[in-house]
Amino acid sequence: MKDRKTVLRLLFYKKIFLLGVLLLFVLPSLKMEVQANQEFKSKYNDIIEPLALKYNVDPKLIHSIIRAESNYNSIAVSPKGAVGLMQLMPETAKEFGVENLYDPKENIEGGVKYLDYLCKLYNNRKDLVLAAYNAGQEAINKYGGIPPYPETINYIKKVNGSHKKPTIRRKTIIYKFYDKSGRLIFTNDRIYYLLNKRKQ
Repeated sequence: MKDRKTVLRLLFYKKIFLLGVLLLFVLPSLKMEVQANQEFKSKYNDIIEPLALKYNVDPKLIHSIIRAESNYNSIAVSPKGAVGLMQLMPETAKEFGVENLYDPKENIEGGVKYLDYLCKLYNNRKDLVLAAYNAGQEAINKYGGIPPYPETINYIKKVNGSHKKPTIRRKTIIYKFYDKSGRLIFTNDRIYYLLNKRKQ
């Protein structure tokens, strides 16, 4: 009986210790990462906003791609050779007029031009646009859609997870009226309300 109580007590203290570690170390570092992302996001907004308007690309999507590609590191280089904030391959950068891949303005503009091109190519199908941005157009052509690469599938989820289109919340209007028998009726159907209200 004492052994069981001792084990339960140790488990309780272990949970308290882990909770303390979480509160002291993990949560503050998460908060710092969020703050850093917000600082970088606002740092590049002056570049992103005008380009988003010029090329008709959602600025939130641009931020999501930058976050997924380089986490706002303008000197990031991938093992495959992609460079800069939007991780452009040198051939793609050249095709879209980027001379200095490390220059944030040039890199972002090249990436946004490429996104605009992909949006037109794939009729604004965001899943195909993201797959092509990540795996290349050849992979889309080869598989006739999103390639079954785990990296590409995770990339699409990652970008979509941080890029949520704002939803328009509509206020639901409830109409009330009395029917012919005197019962109180509630409806959110305006036409039903108007048709029945007129009959009274």
